[in-house]
Amino acid sequence: SSGGASDPIAPPDDALPTIHGDDAPPEKPGDDEVIVDGTPDISIRAGAGGGSRKVYVDGVGATIVAERVEYLDENGKLVTESLRDFTKAALKKRFASLDDFLKRWKGADRKQTVVAELEAEGLPLDLIAQELGKDLDPFDLICHVAFDRKPLTRRERADSVKKRDVFSKYGPQARAVLEALLAKYADEGVLNLDDTNVLRIPPISTLGTPLQLVNAFGGKSGFEEAVHELQSALYQDTA
Repeated sequence: SSGGASDPIAPPDDALPTIHGDDAPPEKPGDDEVIVDGTPDISIRAGAGGGSRKVYVDGVGATIVAERVEYLDENGKLVTESLRDFTKAALKKRFASLDDFLKRWKGADRKQTVVAELEAEGLPLDLIAQELGKDLDPFDLICHVAFDRKPLTRRERADSVKKRDVFSKYGPQARAVLEALLAKYADEGVLNLDDTNVLRIPPISTLGTPLQLVNAFGGKSGFEEAVHELQSALYQDTA
């Protein structure tokens, strides 16, 4: 039996690999890390098997950890930047100046198309919105992050429109619709206000059928014109 005691104990074949640093399983982030790998509203294009921690901007893969972005530059060197600096540089590649951006934004009848273009290029606006922690319209996010403008919250923009009495030329039903659309924008950030489907959603749907509501503006083109006027009023202030 003494011979048996001196025999070396062979490790079992299925011994666990060493876990680096601490006892947490490797896929769990450390206490000081926030790995963004839920699915935010914005679609972040992911590399094969990379999960949504990986974003691609201009064909460059970048990993977002906490509020830092890590990516390899053209020389293969690892670059770490704040999410804000990374977003700013990417936005400035698309919009050379504030005027350039304002022209693009104000020229788009559907503001969501500008946001969709940025999403398609992999720009994580929702992540920078979370970091700033305010109810900002994408318009204010871009003006603030890329061009250092003081942002207004959606509520501030909506209140400013109310004060200017933009709706006074409309009848009571049309006014009620525009006020409800303004509230939807302030509360939920709905950008496609000229989409008649929004008329089917409470509380707007309680004001009448979509056909009745559109007719309150003299028809679909009258409704769209009123909404575009409302949007122009919303974005009149570019601090």
